[in-house]
Amino acid sequence: MKYLSTRAASSDSTERKRFCEILLEGLAPDGGLYLPEHYPQVDDATLLKWRGVYRDQGYAALAFEVLSLYIDDIPAVDLKAICDKTYTEAVFGTKEIVPLKKLENSLWLEALSNGPTLAFKDMAMQLLGNLFEYELARRGEELNILGATSGDTGSAAEYAMRGKKGVRVFMTSPFGRMSPFQQAQMFSLMDANIHNIAVDGVFDDCQDMVKAVSNDLEFKRQYRIGTVNSINWARLMAQVVYYFAGYFQATTANDQKISFTVPSGNFGNVCAGHVARMMGLPIDKLVVATNENDVLDEFFRTGVYRVRGSADTHETSSPSMDISKASNFERFVFDLLGRDGARVKALFGDALGKDGRFDLSADPAFKEAATRYGFLSGKSTHANRLATIRDTFERFGVMIDTHTADAVKVAREHLQPGVPMIVLETALPIKFAATIVEALGREPDRPAKFEGIEALPKRVTRMAADVDAVKAYIAQHCT
Repeated sequence: MKYLSTRAASSDSTERKRFCEILLEGLAPDGGLYLPEHYPQVDDATLLKWRGVYRDQGYAALAFEVLSLYIDDIPAVDLKAICDKTYTEAVFGTKEIVPLKKLENSLWLEALSNGPTLAFKDMAMQLLGNLFEYELARRGEELNILGATSGDTGSAAEYAMRGKKGVRVFMTSPFGRMSPFQQAQMFSLMDANIHNIAVDGVFDDCQDMVKAVSNDLEFKRQYRIGTVNSINWARLMAQVVYYFAGYFQATTANDQKISFTVPSGNFGNVCAGHVARMMGLPIDKLVVATNENDVLDEFFRTGVYRVRGSADTHETSSPSMDISKASNFERFVFDLLGRDGARVKALFGDALGKDGRFDLSADPAFKEAATRYGFLSGKSTHANRLATIRDTFERFGVMIDTHTADAVKVAREHLQPGVPMIVLETALPIKFAATIVEALGREPDRPAKFEGIEALPKRVTRMAADVDAVKAYIAQHCT
């Protein structure tokens, strides 16, 4: 299996790379994102086999089956060991790893937040940490990870990488924009290889700086810069696995279809669903749920992709989706436009840079977003979140976080008779306690290991949204 950039010319085969090369690289040199040259196809016989693998051997064995289709430059025995080490009941709290919980009729929750940092990012980040450590040891190299977080990516990355040999983490986050619990999870880590940088700005400013550093090829090579954001294909690839696991739990036969609703800001989580669907998983609809920062909902309704500036990015009670530049969206548009790298480069490299928007409403391909690829969307507000949290708790005794509430609200708008709808639960309620208290008048449950975390000493550096300042900080701490 080889990988190409979303901005590569279709005739250019010279830049195709193997998995372990792009694992450590992040963004492609041309500023694009890596995707496989083709999506492996999963037929009915394979689905039947995998259904039995998940039932009898568990999630780690299923992960090995899926990942083996994308990784052929790590020996199978080693890849299996990495999967077995990553997806354990001890780490994720349950044998199923991602258990389903039925709410009503055809509406289900898939629990993705049982990992070390109580957020779905652990599902991929725990694997990524083990892949990084394996490959760096094999090469005898070191890697400096530069990341951006709106809340959960940062803690998931830091908990996955802390103490890992040959790895340093430099994580940027928007100053004052995360919940107190999210900040405490990150800033209380004292490991020498973990560096937190609080940026005066919003998440998109942080993400822009990560991309700018990645696009400085000389600096990137000198300081061995890699990424853990979902621009890294390995993260998105790992997330594909839980779509298969959810399907196998919700169905009894492979002729059944299901839909997924995914709270999404950066489009990584739902893009993994797109990949699973392209592989042949019988997904009917992929429903994108946004908060007040509705750049993705606007596109799927109108065909216009319009990014917002920092001043127009709302600060909401589902802060991990306070994003107005959806990085992974480029991967989907690449497929939507027939894998035309030149056109994708013109849209994401030129049109967005010049006008901050592009318009596909008149392009025949836009209709295929819904008809061929199954995408629908919807929006949720703070009032919707409060009502959904309250309703879900009162009717079913289930407490959900703010992002999951956005998804439940939107999912109910797209239910279809006879088609199970799985909502991806993305975080535990404790991470957004203030809104839970507002909705329910009570504090959410807190795992014992996180008691008093907000009062722990914190180690964080605050700086302006300045690329040169971030480079200087990295250079200073890599000597």
